[in-house]
Amino acid sequence: MKRGRACVVVLGDIGRSPRMQYHSLSLALQASLEVDIVAYGGSEPHMAVLQNQSIHIHKMKQWPVLPQGLPKLLKAMVLLLKPLFQFFVLLWHLCVTIPAPDVFIVQNPPSVPTLVAVKWASWLRNAAFIVDWHNFGYTLLALSLGRNSPFVTVYRWLERRYGRMANGSLCVTKAMQHELAQNWGIKATVLYDQPPEFFSPTSLEEKHKLFCRLNKYINQPHNIRDCASYGMGSHNVNETLFTTMVDGDILLKENRPALVVSSTSWTADEDFGILLEAAVMYDRRVAAILNENDSALDEVLWKDINEGKQYLYPRLLFVITGKGPEKEKYEEKIRRLHLKRVTFRTMWLSAEDYPLLLGSADIGVCLHTSSSGLDLPMKVVDMFGCGLPVCAVAYSCIKELVEVEKNGLLFSSPSELADELLMLFKGYPDECNTLKLLRNGALEKSSTRWASEWEEHAKPKITEVISKNAN
Repeated sequence: MKRGRACVVVLGDIGRSPRMQYHSLSLALQASLEVDIVAYGGSEPHMAVLQNQSIHIHKMKQWPVLPQGLPKLLKAMVLLLKPLFQFFVLLWHLCVTIPAPDVFIVQNPPSVPTLVAVKWASWLRNAAFIVDWHNFGYTLLALSLGRNSPFVTVYRWLERRYGRMANGSLCVTKAMQHELAQNWGIKATVLYDQPPEFFSPTSLEEKHKLFCRLNKYINQPHNIRDCASYGMGSHNVNETLFTTMVDGDILLKENRPALVVSSTSWTADEDFGILLEAAVMYDRRVAAILNENDSALDEVLWKDINEGKQYLYPRLLFVITGKGPEKEKYEEKIRRLHLKRVTFRTMWLSAEDYPLLLGSADIGVCLHTSSSGLDLPMKVVDMFGCGLPVCAVAYSCIKELVEVEKNGLLFSSPSELADELLMLFKGYPDECNTLKLLRNGALEKSSTRWASEWEEHAKPKITEVISKNAN
């Protein structure tokens, strides 16, 4: 019997599009379809996607990277020419490169030219098409051009018009479902992001192996001295900043720093400056609480900590993961900070190591504010999957995901975040009752997994759309 076929369309890096990777796995494993992914390359997808014999990845040619600071006229030309180039490359892949599918499932945003190209391809190949609404493309464009830009007006019109032509729609929140129904005339099924099985708490042995692999990034041997690198050479293969191996047993160090993880795309809808300011406030407030003299040498403090002395408040190591346009700007700001108890590391992890890092951390920080106010940060879902509680920026629908004082806390300013860090880490590592309570709540939240959510909400919609189109 001939297997059905689905095409998953992402006008972006498939390795940085986890939800569409999970769709592809579910289409292959739960709906027993052959799956073609049409997307850009860049980052490696999860090994489960690469190793599945029913999933076939087709990488498109990208628009060339242009230099910064183009004249206004050239910028306007690029805004017109780039989508035209993308449209024809995408249409070629959808109509010529891949076998004819029964259904296209497209990630939105970006909307232009994606929705137009997929609609044309679905018509030419007699296939259905489903839009998976992650956010609104016009609100993201408005971040850089302003809401009153004519480009934003045209973009919204195209997004709405072609979105309404879809045979079915999925979306990420009830708030977005309501907006699509009331103002766009689109009936969408809510498919909440849920963590797949490979997001889970990290065992002590896995933590030790991970930190051994990350030692060279954390220790920073390039003559950089801070509260994380002081005294940490690469001489002892059995010791990391967080763990040590004694007689074959792995132990967590009592004087280890608290590990705070934030995943960011380094874009305008995430104000990373909030985290930097909160870090500075934490550092200064701890020094004030402990009556430390401003002139006290940092290295005296670091030496004491390295020799096992514990303080009421721990050092904080922020590990920031992700790629994006504003990364270098903020890395330069980080280099100019001079902090006693707080330090930062930026890195990009493999799809296999990222869940291990989340499962090894003490708290996650989410700076996502949503250009539309209607989507939810998938990174928080991943954190909960690993039993990691979060501190997240408060905005309109975030409470659909974060239950305050159960699995996380919300903040609206750097000062609030600094207060939360002080409250959560007082007495670290053994006397942090609120932190333990939130961790239990995060583990409880992670009991629902992607496969069951997809089976209940997405599969019936996809099956219905394919069936209707075939008749």
